[in-house]
Amino acid sequence: MTSSTIPDKSIHFEGGRIGILLIHGLGGTPVEMKMTARGFAKAGYTVSCCQLAGHCGSEADLVATKWQDWYASVENALIELRKSCDIVFTGGLSMGAMLAILAAARHPDKVEGVLSFAPTLWYDGFSLPWTRVLLRPLYWTPMGQRFRFVEKEPYGLKDERVRAAIVKAMLAGDSAEAGLLGTPSQCLNQFWRMIDVIRKELKTVKTPVFIAHAREDDIASLKNTIYLQKHLGGIVETLVLDDSYHLVTIDRQRDIVVERALSFVRWVSEKIETKRTRDLLSASRTGGNVVPLRASE
Repeated sequence: MTSSTIPDKSIHFEGGRIGILLIHGLGGTPVEMKMTARGFAKAGYTVSCCQLAGHCGSEADLVATKWQDWYASVENALIELRKSCDIVFTGGLSMGAMLAILAAARHPDKVEGVLSFAPTLWYDGFSLPWTRVLLRPLYWTPMGQRFRFVEKEPYGLKDERVRAAIVKAMLAGDSAEAGLLGTPSQCLNQFWRMIDVIRKELKTVKTPVFIAHAREDDIASLKNTIYLQKHLGGIVETLVLDDSYHLVTIDRQRDIVVERALSFVRWVSEKIETKRTRDLLSASRTGGNVVPLRASE
């Protein structure tokens, strides 16, 4: 199977003129974002969960892509969403959260806010062995080239029922539903290269950012969020969860995540529309011309 033959597993909910683009993690699938997407859709928003290049297929499909291909998937989805929406938020889980931030850095005119769920710059959670720090320096060795990062308990989930269903699907090889069980070192190398680029652009992100991160994240510790708080260039609102692991969009506190994210989206959208109204009034007094936003739900 090649990436060109991987079925499209993107998820879309039609709604109002405010759009939410959600991005899954490395080796993951749009299904990771489905519960969150439904929450936004019920509130009247248009929601698109894009499928990243090389994902939802085999490990070979994923290895055949580079991080630029993953980001290109995000840009293409953003362009499509902007066709029907006046205000757009990018959001994502884990690596997807970092791609959402990169989109905001490179397209400040197209991204009005960011929703960052368990953002991951480093894999440093409590379930990972200390030897992980040796992987990047040893990447070019024969051992490093053969390495596969294989997920293990608790698989990013505190909710045992959801965990059992996800693990069953992964072990059955259903990558379109549960993602890949193992991530090849070549893909990790692409991830590291992408993060090196994103870290240099964080200060340029003036767009408001919402972050939800578990205090006991088994994959990416809270240090990842603390780093972003210090280095992003704009407002950062943070929710620290006390009963979840890494996959905060499907774990025990997923409803709290959606509720707080929705509150953030409403706040940012209201600020934008209030400013737009002021600009319209100012333009009408001076004879200027400002195109009004179309009504959003």
